[in-house]
Amino acid sequence: MKLYIKHMVSLHCKMSVKAILEELGVDYVYIDLGEIEIKENTNSIDLNMLKSALHNCGLELMDDKKAILTEKIKNIIVEMIHYENYIPKVKNSEYISEKMNYDYNYLSTLFSEVTGITIEHSIILNKIERAKELLLYDELSLTQIADKLNYSGVAHLSNQFKKVTGLTPSFFKKLKLKKRVSLEDI
Repeated sequence: MKLYIKHMVSLHCKMSVKAILEELGVDYVYIDLGEIEIKENTNSIDLNMLKSALHNCGLELMDDKKAILTEKIKNIIVEMIHYENYIPKVKNSEYISEKMNYDYNYLSTLFSEVTGITIEHSIILNKIERAKELLLYDELSLTQIADKLNYSGVAHLSNQFKKVTGLTPSFFKKLKLKKRVSLEDI
């Protein structure tokens, strides 16, 4: 049986959920961003204990279909931008639609309705957070970061970076600002 978990957007979250399941003695098939599949029937596990343990880690068990789909979209965006080496060169709409096996217009409308922002805006926010991370690592040039994040060039990245943060990437790097937004808050 599949269970869906809100705010599960990092490898750390996956490890926390794994520890919770093991502590509760729940056998699972797999754990992925935003979802787990358990071997047991729900009646044989205490969902209240699971909900409580997840809540203590800042996670939430979901049962609303719209919330589940929205969380899946968020997880696809996070995985695409933060855990892939390079962002796929296809249109974001095609990539998300293919991964979700839903019409993009439906997903886009649903996402905006539930979150109050568009999928594209969410992608931009995630790309800027990834750019901040890469700038702080100081291993890649701005040109390499722009390429890695699938921007048309440094100017495009710089313009979006400044719109979101109020700073240019160069100024951000000089300040060595350590303030980043957690993935759960994007």
